[in-house]
Amino acid sequence: MAITKRQLPTFFQFAKNPNLSQKLMLIGLAITLFFIFLAFFAPIFQAWGWLQNPKDFLSNPIHQPPSGKYWFGTSRLGYDVFSRTLFGAQAALQVVILATALSMVIGVPLGMLSGYLGGKLDKVLLFIMDSIYTLPGLLLSVTLAFVVGRGILNAAIAISIAYIPQYYRVVRNHTVSVKTEVFIEAAQAMGASTWTVLSRYLFFNVIQSVPVLFTLNAADAILVLGGLGFLGLGLPEEVPEWGYDLKQALEALPTGIWWTTLFPGLTMTCMVVGLSLLGEGLNEFVNPRLRRENRIRK
Repeated sequence: MAITKRQLPTFFQFAKNPNLSQKLMLIGLAITLFFIFLAFFAPIFQAWGWLQNPKDFLSNPIHQPPSGKYWFGTSRLGYDVFSRTLFGAQAALQVVILATALSMVIGVPLGMLSGYLGGKLDKVLLFIMDSIYTLPGLLLSVTLAFVVGRGILNAAIAISIAYIPQYYRVVRNHTVSVKTEVFIEAAQAMGASTWTVLSRYLFFNVIQSVPVLFTLNAADAILVLGGLGFLGLGLPEEVPEWGYDLKQALEALPTGIWWTTLFPGLTMTCMVVGLSLLGEGLNEFVNPRLRRENRIRK
């Protein structure tokens, strides 16, 4: 039997005739993949050492403007800005992926358990998550960074705590609505254990919004990491990080040294924009209500 247009999967319909928001999602995907490519192949692209010893700084002149030798110029410490920016993408992706993955791994199971079991566990977890959610994310990350110290893993832990309540709340709300469905009640009547119900029947029905949260949180995590680096609480000084480089560059900006500020800041902005566009596009893709509204506008 021939497959009609109505029966085509949503993805193929989107690929055939994307609207404006879907085109923006493709742009966001392209930007995100570009930065992932740069981060993955940074050691191959590296032409100048970014981990120079302070004794060797004299071999790299300071505050050199962009040129054929120094594409993005050099900093006041003699670092090559292009190399620092390139490896900054690698450090940012490592921290962001770890932070969002940690928050997802903790928040999703807690949300499912809380929504499915209810009772005192649900009330306690709701109180804890709401308390965390009311705190500003950057302030919470800064406070935790003081406790856990600097480093890629420590920065990821400090950032991830702020995102756990978001995964928890979304997954819990979906679980509360899905657990009253007939197929869940049938599984319970047949004697299925809590683990079986959660893993086999609930999980794939409540995680539709998780990829959207993942991309949007990743965009926000880049800004938070930049804030930690700007305050000197993110990564060690020898590790390239855009926020720390911006802090160092601001001291030279009034003297006309613009390139040490422009390129790290522009790179951070582009990466955040790419992830944000990707997240908003995914939100429409997984949300039928948004798709219907866009069809009406057409």
